[in-house]
Amino acid sequence: MRILALGGSGAMGAVAVRVAAGLPGVTEIVVADRNLKAAQALVRRLAEDGTGGAPVRALMVEVTDSAALHAALEGSDVVLNTVGPYYRFGLTVLRAAIATRTHYLDICDDWEPTLQMLDLDGEARNAGIRAVVGIGASPGVSNLLAARAVRELDHVQDLYTAWPVDVSGSGGDDEQLTDTGGRPSAAAVHWMEQISGKVTVISGGQLVHRRPLLPVALSVSAGRSGTAYTVGHPEPVTLHRSFHPAGEAANLMVVTRGTLAYLDVLRRDIDAGKLTNETAATDLAKPSAARALRATMGAMTLKGPGSLPPFFAAATGTRDGRRVTALARLADTPGASALINDMAEATGLPLALGLAQLLDGTSDRLGVHPPEIAIDAERFFLDLARHIPDLAGNDGLRDGVAIEVTPDR
Repeated sequence: MRILALGGSGAMGAVAVRVAAGLPGVTEIVVADRNLKAAQALVRRLAEDGTGGAPVRALMVEVTDSAALHAALEGSDVVLNTVGPYYRFGLTVLRAAIATRTHYLDICDDWEPTLQMLDLDGEARNAGIRAVVGIGASPGVSNLLAARAVRELDHVQDLYTAWPVDVSGSGGDDEQLTDTGGRPSAAAVHWMEQISGKVTVISGGQLVHRRPLLPVALSVSAGRSGTAYTVGHPEPVTLHRSFHPAGEAANLMVVTRGTLAYLDVLRRDIDAGKLTNETAATDLAKPSAARALRATMGAMTLKGPGSLPPFFAAATGTRDGRRVTALARLADTPGASALINDMAEATGLPLALGLAQLLDGTSDRLGVHPPEIAIDAERFFLDLARHIPDLAGNDGLRDGVAIEVTPDR
């Protein structure tokens, strides 16, 4: 199959392209980007690496140019969409993929367009295409960890996914905040969108809108407890549809008090109209003295992450009539830490592994689906362990996923 990698020269797209080039069934990859020189540079790097695989070529495509986008899709079987922020471009690209009958995968991490894209399920089915929305790290790996945790329960009450910001086991790379031109990255702009305004979480089994950065105190297993903070993300809205938690559900950041306090200062200024998402993202990359002082004062009242794992899913409910918490996390190995510390790899690799399941028919559902529905979690983590040295470690975990079920006290 011919693969179109939209935004493929970016950090996360480039990882997906590299891995996808070695997948069975891939006959060609077109790296499509508005920056043709960057796309050409990636093609040269892959050729120089000499790893072989499917041929790769570059193409200039601006996703806001409808004619160019449709033309690129017409000649492709599958599109990997890594063009963000998704609240601006996700729906546009998926609609074009449906119109051209092109299978679709992305790493969408905005909850608003996720809902809009899931609403295109009927149109996608009629067009005969398969679309997976949000198969990266979070969402993506987080959703599949949630699926593993839920499998341990008879009834799901609360369901949380969490990812690290600046704690041990986080990416912590300031380069992720800016692009190659020094402008705020799409990831940073997305982050500002999702720490401001209102975000969707689940309360009492229902979708509700609340301000972000609210504390959630958790005890996920023996010796693992602390406080994490809500952030706008697709996981609650898709896990609500997929697993129907009867209580609370949210996506959380595992973050230190100082960073959280600064994010809260940015949140307040965005909501007050003093900052846009773009200017807030610029300030995040180069913090201002005045906002840093405000944050220092605010940090005194906040609670920290304690001993929470850096990246996990936790489901609370009942099993055999007893209330328990099921924790699913990547094992404590150097391979898992290396993966989490490299956000490009942690996001681009799952996208390519999702493509592998679409290519061989493991992911065969027509329509638009989140990863916990469209992707086989067992197969995914086995594939992930094969790509990441020492992910599984020496403790008998074939797929690198540790499951802990703890009776609630």
